[in-house]
Amino acid sequence: MAKVLLINGSPKEHGCTYTALKEIAETLTKEGVESEIYHIKNDTAGCRDCGYCAKKGRCSIKDDVNVLAERLDEFDAIVLGSPVYYAGPSGQVCAFADRFFYSNAARMAGKLGASVVSCRRGGASAAFDRLNKYFTICNMPLVPSQYWNQVHGFTPEDVRRDEEGLQTMRTLAQNMAWLLKCINAGRMAGTEKPVYEPHLWTHFIMPPSERCGCALHPACHLNPISQHGYEGDGFGQDIGLRGSREGNADFTPTDEGAVTPPSSGKRLTRRRF
Repeated sequence: MAKVLLINGSPKEHGCTYTALKEIAETLTKEGVESEIYHIKNDTAGCRDCGYCAKKGRCSIKDDVNVLAERLDEFDAIVLGSPVYYAGPSGQVCAFADRFFYSNAARMAGKLGASVVSCRRGGASAAFDRLNKYFTICNMPLVPSQYWNQVHGFTPEDVRRDEEGLQTMRTLAQNMAWLLKCINAGRMAGTEKPVYEPHLWTHFIMPPSERCGCALHPACHLNPISQHGYEGDGFGQDIGLRGSREGNADFTPTDEGAVTPPSSGKRLTRRRF
């Protein structure tokens, strides 16, 4: 029997997000698909960019990310659920998903994905779009519904009165169950998963033909651009340094796979996406 992992990324274990996920779970059960709602901890840490997962195959932080990573093969689909804060998902669900999907990206391919958001009034579409990015970068087919997957209300009681929102959850579950059954039928008929080309890691300046395969970073074999694209303390501040490839002796590797220019002491970390 297929099984779906429903991630509750709300600070409240049994709040509005849970109510939406529960509607999905109940419909999946009716469709003959097993599911599990998992509430992630409120103190989930963000990615440290330490490169540990590239070397060891798991995250260096011992929390829900590794707990679920060990069980990942149990699940055929993943649903990310979150409340809407400032038109975006909750901090803990983003911290969890950043690490969960990055450290297990190759194992995600072929699983179905969907996201669900809960809001009072606005910002749902922006938060919904943000969560969907995790699936579409990991070769995970995105499951649709009759509307964007959102429910509205201050309380679970409010959500239970959102008739269209709950119907959207049920339709999502029906589509997910149907697609899981289609995939299983294809598997039984001998249809194989796609065999992908080797992943080309580039950025907008350095073409793949100029990648050096250096030993500057512990994870360079997984992220060959790491020597050529750096970002500063502010997100998106790509300062385009090339390190020792250009004979620049000011940049030296650290234990975490970052580089530190001795002249300024400012820590620079590699751009991932």
